[in-house]
Amino acid sequence: MPESYFLLLCVIILALVFDFINGFHDTATAIATSVSTRALTPKAAVAMATILNLVGALSGTAVAKTVGTGLVETSSITQVTVISALIAAIAWDLITWYLGLPTSSSHALLASVVGAAVATAGFNIIIQRGVLKVLAALVLSPLIGFVLSYFFMVALNWGFKKSTPALVNNLFGRLQILSAAYMAFSHGSNDAQKTMGIITMALVSYYQLPQFIVPLWVMILCASAMAFGTAFGGWKIMKTLGMRLVQLRHIHGFAAQTSAATIIEIASRIGLPLSTTHVISSTIMGVGASKRFSAVRWGVGGNIVLAWVLTLPACLILAWIICKILHLILG
Repeated sequence: MPESYFLLLCVIILALVFDFINGFHDTATAIATSVSTRALTPKAAVAMATILNLVGALSGTAVAKTVGTGLVETSSITQVTVISALIAAIAWDLITWYLGLPTSSSHALLASVVGAAVATAGFNIIIQRGVLKVLAALVLSPLIGFVLSYFFMVALNWGFKKSTPALVNNLFGRLQILSAAYMAFSHGSNDAQKTMGIITMALVSYYQLPQFIVPLWVMILCASAMAFGTAFGGWKIMKTLGMRLVQLRHIHGFAAQTSAATIIEIASRIGLPLSTTHVISSTIMGVGASKRFSAVRWGVGGNIVLAWVLTLPACLILAWIICKILHLILG
């Protein structure tokens, strides 16, 4: 087997491993609030998230094209570049999962791609406009999520201020199941596409393809890997998001999930890779702040933000180091 073809197979395998880890690492983003409010049992929530992650992952390729062509010049990367990025992102996901930190798999992957690409061909390989657009989306989406969920929650409180607590609880207990399904679908539609973009980037590089088109088999593999990972769940992170950040009821979970899923779904349709973890974390904090700012455990939120801030430079540097080492080993 030619070495370059072997490296391509390594890319595909590592990408599917990353998708699997992303699935169980980010399961919490879709189901944490539903489980913590007892709208769904853990088993039912994971089953629903698994199915809808799969469906969402097959719903488009706009994000995949942004990841595969919008960050770095595809013609200048190698299989080693992509392998290094995936190893760095996988390592960071596993570390933060072990610590129970809801960091962003998206940040980890995108930063790792840039770091490995710079190690391969220098800073000129970066598509500055594309990187700035993605960074802007990653930074602004949590802020938008906080504001949107805050005012959505205020509107719900105003609209149901004369309703009995029992009516509100029963109604939003049912509606929260729908919002959880919406969140799971949007998670699949954005997150699985990132790995589709990585694999297709490697295929374009290996076969010198003139166009960036995501093959159907890549879509199916990535969607299945994420769904399979989702089935294993991410209970440590779910505890942080659903129980430690703010005390939630059904109406709060509905507001947080609906706000987050809407932001993510719009971004997916226009090709912007977002962090589902960042968005749902910010909407949970926005919902909590609508009651009173002291309702949010800002110490936990601060630790989450710190992990977000560390992800970009940590993964960029880690991928750069791994890529340099692999180039030295492989020549």
